[in-house]
Amino acid sequence: MKKITFSCFVFVMSFLSCPVFSQTANQAANDTALLGLPGDNLDLFATLDLFQKSKTIEDFEKSLNDQKTGINNLDLNLDNKVDFIKVVTKQKDQDFTFILQVDVTEKEVQDVAVILVSKDKDGKVAMQIIGDQDLYGKDYVIEPKTEPTPSVTANPAYTGANPVTVSTPPTTTVVVVESAPIVQYVYSPVYVPYYPPYHYAYYPPYFAAFTVMAVGAYHHNNYYHHGGYYGGHGNTVVIHNTNNYNNYNNSRNSSNTVNHNNASGNYNKNNTSNRASAGPSTSNRPSASPSTNQSKGSSSARSSASPSTSQSKGSSSASRPASTSSNKSSSSASRSNYSSSSASRSMGSSRSMGGGGGGRRR
Repeated sequence: MKKITFSCFVFVMSFLSCPVFSQTANQAANDTALLGLPGDNLDLFATLDLFQKSKTIEDFEKSLNDQKTGINNLDLNLDNKVDFIKVVTKQKDQDFTFILQVDVTEKEVQDVAVILVSKDKDGKVAMQIIGDQDLYGKDYVIEPKTEPTPSVTANPAYTGANPVTVSTPPTTTVVVVESAPIVQYVYSPVYVPYYPPYHYAYYPPYFAAFTVMAVGAYHHNNYYHHGGYYGGHGNTVVIHNTNNYNNYNNSRNSSNTVNHNNASGNYNKNNTSNRASAGPSTSNRPSASPSTNQSKGSSSARSSASPSTSQSKGSSSASRPASTSSNKSSSSASRSNYSSSSASRSMGSSRSMGGGGGGRRR
């Protein structure tokens, strides 16, 4: 009887835990699934994690564009080099908007994502990052995970001295991130608004454009950032401060170049999984088409590009000029012999033939 009861208990517990495992599996699938959009090359989980750990906006911008952090892998103009992402700050009362932007061309700016930080009347701070719809699709929202407040249920049979009179449901809607260094900074008296001085083709000295990494390796390297956050597509995360987000949308930047590349499928054609992931771009570009560029040069350049084929061509080319020169020399010599023989026939044909032989030796 005990064995039967225990078996039933295990079955019931397994059945009840199925939704939990299913939800966890779905969350992991949502976190790792590629979007097929340019946003695959900028992990917003990692970006928000870096933002929380940064002391100032300038530090965040610098770390985001540092090759060592491995977070920025974005290439919107498809030049196989990582784009510089600048951070533009806007503030209205207790609401901050940090806009991540890329200067795609000299005249076009594309917003990549926006980080919303706001404080309510009780002093609680909410933080979210929202991917731009051109790069991530609609409703791509990520926020930090918080320890949920457990529910409290009043027990009517309780007879102790401190009964619970009100039942409260668990709360997980408000994200409290007051301890983040960047939050403490922006809400401190020493905060000074940051306005990036950079623009297209003018970047800070610390930034050196580096080669885009293969998308598979990129996601593998940054997945560990996902542990403290949730969101993306297929989740129930909603934007907390809709007024702040709507105000941002009124001045949102969208690049025609990015829209054209999206519509033409150029980002899929030039997906980083098909690009070289080893070595800098300077070493890849010259070797991409050496035979085409060098074919306009000398035959010696062709022979260095393809030894076996070009060498035979080079020897053939070399033999042709030599043969032509020899023929011309022989022709000149024969004409000289004819003149010599007609001028002095008495000297004999053997001398004229000897002059021709001397011409050949020359």
